[in-house]
Amino acid sequence: MKKTPVLSFFLIMLLFLILAGCAPQEIEQKAGPDAKDTKAVETRTEERIAKAEPVVVRLEGGDWGYPTPFAHYSRGPGSALMRYIFDSLLERDEKGYIPWLAERWEIFDEGKRYVFHIRPGVKWQDGQPLTARDVAFSFNYYREHPPVWKDDLVLDKDYLLDISVLSDRQVEFVVSEARATFLEAAGRVSIIPEHIWTKVDKPDEFSGPEAVIGSGPLRLVDYSKEHGTYRYEAYGEFWGPRVRVDVLEFVPVSDPVLALEKGEIDLASIPADVLHRFKENPAYTVMENPGFWGYRLRFNMQKLPEFQNRDLRRAFAYTINREELVEKIARGEAIPGNPGILSPHHRWYNPQVPQYEHNSEKARELLAGLNANLKPAYELLVGGDREVRIGELLKEQLSQAGIELRVTSVDMKTRDARIAEGNYQLVLVGHGGWGQDPDYLRTRFVGAEGDWFSGTPGYANPEVDRLAQEQLKETNESRRKELIFRLQQLLAEDVPEIPLFLTTGHTVFRHESYDGWMHVFDHHAPTHNKLSYLERE
Repeated sequence: MKKTPVLSFFLIMLLFLILAGCAPQEIEQKAGPDAKDTKAVETRTEERIAKAEPVVVRLEGGDWGYPTPFAHYSRGPGSALMRYIFDSLLERDEKGYIPWLAERWEIFDEGKRYVFHIRPGVKWQDGQPLTARDVAFSFNYYREHPPVWKDDLVLDKDYLLDISVLSDRQVEFVVSEARATFLEAAGRVSIIPEHIWTKVDKPDEFSGPEAVIGSGPLRLVDYSKEHGTYRYEAYGEFWGPRVRVDVLEFVPVSDPVLALEKGEIDLASIPADVLHRFKENPAYTVMENPGFWGYRLRFNMQKLPEFQNRDLRRAFAYTINREELVEKIARGEAIPGNPGILSPHHRWYNPQVPQYEHNSEKARELLAGLNANLKPAYELLVGGDREVRIGELLKEQLSQAGIELRVTSVDMKTRDARIAEGNYQLVLVGHGGWGQDPDYLRTRFVGAEGDWFSGTPGYANPEVDRLAQEQLKETNESRRKELIFRLQQLLAEDVPEIPLFLTTGHTVFRHESYDGWMHVFDHHAPTHNKLSYLERE
C-alpha cells in the first residue's frame, strides 16, 4: 500500500513534561537465543516494507463491540480498537504524554485557561479537514451523550466552564480552578468529526460505516460481532508517522499458544509453564509486561472500628508474605505490591517507603500490644477461581500470627455489589489502572472524595488529605512529584489497604512477521497502543 510522506516523527514527539523516577525493575525484553539472528530478521522486515510488500499482522480476536466511542466494550481491548481509528489531542509513549492532534498548548491564568494549537493538514478518513471546530464539538457532544470512556472533569460543566473556537487551529478551555489532571483528561478525549456526528441523536445505536470515520492511522474495513473479527487497513493519508502495518486483523482462535506456534496469529500472551518453548526458539521475541494489573486487600474501617487501629493493619502487612503469593499464585509472573500503593513499575514510584518484609513474630508483637477487641475470625470476601486460591493462602499466612479468616466466595457481580454497599469485613479486589495518574491516591484515600466502591470509608489522616489536595492543584511537575512521594510514604506508614501483587506475564511475538511492539508508560498490553503500529525514531 502506497503511503504519502508525513511529518517527521521526531518533531511531534516533544514531551510536555519530563517524567523522572525509574522503576526498581527494568521491563525485560529478550530476543531469542541469538540476538544477531533477530537483528537480521528485523532487517528483512524493513526490506519487506521498503519493497512495498504488504505487512499483515494477525492477533487473537473476540467481540469487544463496535469501535466507536459509544459502542465499544469498557473492558479488555475495546477502547484500543476504537483508538486505532480516533485520535486525541495527546498520545502516550514510554515516558509520558506527547503532542498528537495538538502540536502544542499554552496554559494561562495560573492553570485556569488552556489554548490548544491543532496540527495543520490533518484530514478525516473521508478526506474532510479536521479543525478546532471538531475538537470543541467533540467535548460538547460528549457532555450531552457520554461515551464509554470518560473523565468526569471534561463532562463537569461546573468545572469546565467554557470551550471556545479561537480559529481553525486554536481551541480554548476555561476551567474553574487549576488541576494537575486536566491536561491528561482533556488530552485523552477521542475527537469525532462534527460533519458526521452532529446529525446523530442516538450515538450508541449509530453503527454505519460513517460511525468509524476518524483521523487515526488505521481504518476499519470489516467487523463481525458474531465471529469476533476485525480487519483494519492503513489510512494512506494519515497525518502522522508512517504506518508500518498495512493490514491488522483480529481472528478467532481456540488456543492462542498453539495458534502462535502454527502461525495463525503473530503475538500472544504465554503462560509461564510453556514459556520455555518460545524462549528457546530464535523465531520469537519475549517481552515481560509491566505490572499495572493487581490485587489489593481492603479493610472495612467504618463498620469494624478495630481496623482503624494502624498497628492492627500493620500486623496484617507483616504477616502477609507477598513474595509467596507471587510464587504460588502467579507462578512468578508478578511483582509484590507496594505498601505506598503505586505499582513498583509506576513512573512516580517511591522506593524508599516501608516495605513490611514478612515477619510473623513482629506481627504477633503488634497484636499483643493492641488495646482492641478482635473477632475470633474475620470474613474475607473474594470472587472466584484465582481469588479463592489467594484467599486460602492469605488464610494460611495470617493464621501464623493468630489472625483467623473465613473465606467467602461469590460471583464477581455479587462481590462488587457488596463492596458498593459496604457489606464486607475484608475484601479482595483485582483490577487494572495501577499505572495511571497518581491522583487516584486522592480519590481512594481522602475521606470526603470516595464512596464505598472507590474510596476507603472510615480511614482518616489530615496530612494525607492536605497533601492529596495540594498535589491536585500543583501544575509544576517536579513539585507535584515530591508531593506524590510524600503521600506514598504516609500511606505506607498507615497501611489503609494492602496491595498484594501486580501481574506481569509475558507477551511473545513472531518478529519476522512484525517487530514494532512497545509498551506505553502506564499500560500493560503492547497491542493496545497505536504507536506500536507506527514508525518511530
